[in-house]
Amino acid sequence: MYAKLTIPERLKDLRVVDKHLTLEQLAEQTGLSKSALGKYETDDYKDISPFAIATLADFYGVSTDYLMGLTENKNHPNTELQSLHLSDDMVELLSSGKINNRLLCELATHPNFRRLMIDMEICIDQIANMRVEQMNLVLEATRQTVMSKYAPGEDDLYMRTLELGQVQESDFYSHVMHDDLDSIVRDIREAHRKDKTTADPQPTLDDVKEKFEQALEQGSREEMAIHEFCDRMQIPFEKISSEDFSAFLRILSLSKLLKNPNNMRGKAKPQPYYAPKRKKRR
Repeated sequence: MYAKLTIPERLKDLRVVDKHLTLEQLAEQTGLSKSALGKYETDDYKDISPFAIATLADFYGVSTDYLMGLTENKNHPNTELQSLHLSDDMVELLSSGKINNRLLCELATHPNFRRLMIDMEICIDQIANMRVEQMNLVLEATRQTVMSKYAPGEDDLYMRTLELGQVQESDFYSHVMHDDLDSIVRDIREAHRKDKTTADPQPTLDDVKEKFEQALEQGSREEMAIHEFCDRMQIPFEKISSEDFSAFLRILSLSKLLKNPNNMRGKAKPQPYYAPKRKKRR
């Protein structure tokens, strides 16, 4: 996850999320060319003209500093620091670049963050602590009374139930706040699933079985190597022509790593299923 939105990400979010426009519609309303607008939203863009920056900033209602990634404030560009009521340590931390401010903002603006803060405040102020202790005292007093009067033993079902029914304060708050934080992290992770910094999803068992079955059907080492290359480079194997496949085979035949160690003397060389058949010698 990047620490801040890139310029292409900002432009695309403003167009798609805020304005709900296509590139054609944006070009019509701003007077900028569709091809230029499309290039601005790709990672390999070279530069953006000052005229385009000013035009897009005015159209989206944001500052040019926001478009160029100089500030993260889209709607509150001139907010005074005093009005945020941040401590000096917090201001220093946010300005240091040691943490991912973007992640912190997404964490704090999540709908469940308020619940997490309330539960933390209850834990810190020990508001529910008295109730937990009172419940534990009642259960423990009952357990000791039964133990002294009837001596059922520590492993008795009811004695053990009264013991396990007591809630440890640390465990109680740990589970509550853990659930709050888990829901927030899951949503943020899902929102960034398509980011370039996010790891590719791991293959499922069905995917592995399918690739294994394909490898068994492919036959020669050269064909398996071509399949593996196409999978890694995300090239649709079925779109490779017979000429390209034959060229692949000729190149791979030069590899010492793919040489067949078996003695193939006197045996016909395996041919691709779609390669032209050789004429028999008379």
